Formats: sequence, C-alpha cells, structure tokens
Amino acid sequence: MGLIAKIKKGNTSSGIAALGNTFLAGIKAVAAAISGSGTMFASAMHSLADAINQGFVFFGSVLAELPASKRFPAGFGRVINIFCMVAVVVVTIMAYETVKEGWHLVQHPSEASNFLLNLIVLLIAFLVDGFILFKAMREIASETGTKQSGNVIGTAFKNVRNASPATRLVFYEDLVATFSAVLAIAGIFLAQFLHVAEADGVASIIIGLLMFFVAYRVGYDNMVGLIGVAAPAEVESKLVEVILQDEAVVDIQRIRIIQEGRLYHVEGTIELKKGLTLNAADDILFRIKNQLLRQPEVADVVLGIIEDDDKQSWK
Repeated sequence: MGLIAKIKKGNTSSGIAALGNTFLAGIKAVAAAISGSGTMFASAMHSLADAINQGFVFFGSVLAELPASKRFPAGFGRVINIFCMVAVVVVTIMAYETVKEGWHLVQHPSEASNFLLNLIVLLIAFLVDGFILFKAMREIASETGTKQSGNVIGTAFKNVRNASPATRLVFYEDLVATFSAVLAIAGIFLAQFLHVAEADGVASIIIGLLMFFVAYRVGYDNMVGLIGVAAPAEVESKLVEVILQDEAVVDIQRIRIIQEGRLYHVEGTIELKKGLTLNAADDILFRIKNQLLRQPEVADVVLGIIEDDDKQSWK
C-alpha cells in the first residue's frame, strides 16, 4: 500500500480539524497581539492545542490502520490511544497557561483595543470550529452505523462513546472550541460596551477549565482503551445476534469482545445442535466467522465449537 493510500485511511475528522485549527491559531494569535485581548489569547492557545493534538491523532490514526504482522499479531489499533494520551498532555499544559493568563487579567484587567478585529476573528473561529464539529458528528454516525432518526446533534451525543478514539477527541475538543468562541465574543462585548474589564479574564478562565474537562474526558477514554475495554453493550448485542441467527447455533457458552482502537476482537465458544458431523460443524464455524468479519467494526474472530450441553449459558 502506497503512502497516499495509507494517509487516506487516516481519520478524516482529525485531519480536517488539524488544518482548520492551525489556520485559526494563526489569525487569533495575530489578533491577540494587536488588540491585547486576554480572551483572544486564551482562544488562540486553545486552537493551537487543538491543532497539535489533532495532527498527532491523525498521524496515529494512519499508523493504527497498518495490518497485523508476525511480531504484532493483534494489529496496531491501540496506537491511536497512545497518540491521544500525548494530546491530553498538550491540552493540559495549554489549559494551565490559559487559566493562569485569565487569573492575571482578573487581578490586573487591561482594556483591549480593536474590538471589530476581535469580533471578526471570533466569528470566523465559530464558523470554522462549527464546521469541524459538524463533520465530527457526521463521522460519529458513520462509524457507529447509526441511522439518524433525529437531528445530527442528538445522534452524535447519543453515540459518541461508540466512535473511534480519534473522532471522540475531535468531537470533544471542537465542541468546547465552538462554545469557547461564543464565550469569547460575550467577553469582548462585556468589556467593550459595559466596561466590565474583568470579563476578559473570567472568559479566559472558563475556557481554560473547559480545556481541562476535555483533557480529563479524552484521557480517561484512552486510558481505558490502552488497558483493553469490553465492547459497548450495543456492539455486543449486535454481534451476538449475528451468531445466534444461524440455525445451527443453539447457545453461546462464552464470548469476549475487546475494543482495539475503533475495531473489535471477538473470541468465544458456541454450542451447535447435536448430531452434526465434523465436516458439517467446520462449515458452520467458517460461515459464522465470515458473517462476523463482514461487520465493518470487527477486526478478527476466534471461535471454538462444542456440542449442545443442554444448559442455557447465554441470556
């Protein structure tokens, strides 16, 4: 597989987000330098953190798609979790700097200039981050195989925990980034028209605290992923149904479905009806394995078969 083909297999949301946030970090930093706005500085730090993170995560998502090898038979799915943990460190540092700058502005408020420049930049940020957030929401629906029964926002919030680590990170970061743009606009309006000079610092602190929330949420999800986490109940139910719908399957004695990045490894023992020949049982086993491997979220399947023991194991 060529380099371009490998890059195309990377997480789309994180790639777009890295480019979008690099652009935003640049224009926000210029606006903050010209106007002296603490809120704009905080927003620039947030965009910079997002750009670095999502660039890391996109690179990790490309590596995670590499095929299994003799040395790494389980594949590289958890590589994305490692890259997301690096992103958490970056977000935490940026969050600390943002809160520190905000606290300084609360204690020593300064009047920002170039109100119109700040407003235009923040409106651009709102549109760009909103677009990236919408793309992440669409990708959540795509990755989880969810039919959008309502609006895309409700679908995304309902299914985000079943999306890939990279898409989850983009969703959480740009959800906060979009809200932060609104918060920053409110901050500069309060400072400009109501002369609440501390509003700039307070908005910066809130943005920093939201970044800490992103670091915690993403860090927890990926720590669990590195340890090895069981599949969500919805995924387990779906794959169990695929097994049980085969007419030769009587029961499932045991099953274990482990998440690796955005994919799942299925291992278990199924009970077949009595009286089957070895050849017939083998054919059934291969048929069930193929049915499971047709599911887009399944990476590999290891199944054993035994004859029905007249005990109900799976409920």
